[in-house]
Amino acid sequence: MSTLRDLVEARTDLSRATSEHLHRLAAEWQLLADLSFADLLLWAPVRDDQPGGASDGTGAFICLAQVRPTTGPTAYDDDQVGQVIDGPAAEHLRVAFTEGRIYREGDPVWHGETPARHEAVPVRRRDRQKVVAVVARDTNLSDTRSPSHLELNYLKTADYLVQMLTDGGFPPPLLPGEPTTAPRVGDGLVRLGADGLVRYASPNALSAYRRMGVTGILSGEELASLTRKLVNDPGQGEDAARRITTALAGGTPRRKELEARGAVVLMRALPLRPDGRGAGALVLVRDVTEVRRLDRELVTKEATIREIHHRVKNNLQTVAALLRLQARRVGVPQARAALEESVRRVASIALVHETLSLSSDESVAFDAIVDRVASMATEVAAAESDVRLRRDGSFGVLPSEVATPLVMVLNELVQNAVEHAYLPGQGGEVVIGVLREGDRLRVTVSDTGRGLPESFRVDATHRLGLQIVRTLATGELRGQIELRNRDGGGTEAVLEFTIG
Repeated sequence: MSTLRDLVEARTDLSRATSEHLHRLAAEWQLLADLSFADLLLWAPVRDDQPGGASDGTGAFICLAQVRPTTGPTAYDDDQVGQVIDGPAAEHLRVAFTEGRIYREGDPVWHGETPARHEAVPVRRRDRQKVVAVVARDTNLSDTRSPSHLELNYLKTADYLVQMLTDGGFPPPLLPGEPTTAPRVGDGLVRLGADGLVRYASPNALSAYRRMGVTGILSGEELASLTRKLVNDPGQGEDAARRITTALAGGTPRRKELEARGAVVLMRALPLRPDGRGAGALVLVRDVTEVRRLDRELVTKEATIREIHHRVKNNLQTVAALLRLQARRVGVPQARAALEESVRRVASIALVHETLSLSSDESVAFDAIVDRVASMATEVAAAESDVRLRRDGSFGVLPSEVATPLVMVLNELVQNAVEHAYLPGQGGEVVIGVLREGDRLRVTVSDTGRGLPESFRVDATHRLGLQIVRTLATGELRGQIELRNRDGGGTEAVLEFTIG
């Protein structure tokens, strides 16, 4: 499926600024579709060098985008984006584009077994009077009935916005840092007159205001003053009232969350200015009390989890310090070496918990951990040989249940390569390679040293480090591990497993 930008560049001669305007329209027009109970299709003239093309609007048109209503049935079973129409089928689009007026004439059009009413609305930018595209408002007529009071108010508000579409007043300008999420029509709608009094409030809007403390009806109330009184914080109340009056004056204020009596309501105000005349404002509200409560609980849980990882890291570092002290007091070289190996193993696990204590979730950027493990191994080997370690490839982000056993496996393999691949005083390189394809990882630890004995088998070794590697690779990681001699000399350990 081609994107709006792809279609504009490939099939039309619309400018970059016009393309950006149409993108903003496509980001906002779900509101208009829901208020209209109709599909909206964005059409533009096909470029002159394309079949049937005429950039002046007398030829073929291509559908750049489509949105279906969430408040009513769609007029199309199939997606229309990318479709090109010409001849009589595009007559309503030509009239809107060339004459610059809303086209509402004509009999219903049948799409299969679905009758639909076609309207065509010329689209202009705020800074230009020239028509740049056409929005078709196509309504499914198969369920014709007398509209309810709510539906009549929706349609009246939609007509205001359609008129604003023709003179560039809709969509509203994009504010820096403004989120794209907003209350929808079904969440709660309040229509204000030019005097700021409530002309209509949907049931959901009334419910949201009741959560904030309203006991009567909203109709006839001055919404700015009422909202100012409801909000807990006087400063926030004044700010919320100012946003409503700004919309009444033709401005487009930012979205605002209101807190009153334990309720949290997201509010968005839009001006209604058909033909440039102030006709009031549209206020959309959504009760987000439960959403914010869950957000606070989640933040608390995340903070608790990070604190647990921090304490585990501290405890592991304490254990490592105790083992290090014990190793210094042991006179038997083999016992001292065993304790020092245990220190490195505990330290590698502590690295994972340290990273998790700084993360907002249970995932870690694993490359930094591997690089620190490699650095520790290099420091240990520096006194005996000139061994360099290098990482080739990226592990990406891994879940904690994978990161902990994997760092232990890599710690053992790297330490084994550093200590045994090269003779004392001999230099060389150990490479940690990783190939990640989706959730599948292939990790190698290779060197160019003296290689493995011919009779070596990883499943028959008595060395504790390699036994840990095999147990973690096949058990915790549910993968396969193989140690083998490389063709060009040296050793290669290959670990393959799937995340999850």
